[in-house]
Amino acid sequence: MFLNNKAKNLLPKSKTKDELDERYDKVELEKGDFPAMIIAAFITFFPVLIIAMAVLFGIIWLLFLR
Repeated sequence: MFLNNKAKNLLPKSKTKDELDERYDKVELEKGDFPAMIIAAFITFFPVLIIAMAVLFGIIWLLFLR
C-alpha cells in the first residue's frame, strides 16, 4: 500500500482542459515546422498503410481471385 501511494505521487497529474489550452497556446511553430510535420507523418504512416493494403489485397486474392 505504501509503495502504491508513492508510485502515484511520482506519476504526472492529469491536467484540466483549460490548463492544457494555456500551455499549448504559447507554442509557436517556426517557418518550416508544419511541412516537416506533414512529411514526417507521411514517412511514418505510408509504409504501414502499404503493408495493410497488401495484406487485404492478399486475402481478397486468396479468397476470390485464385
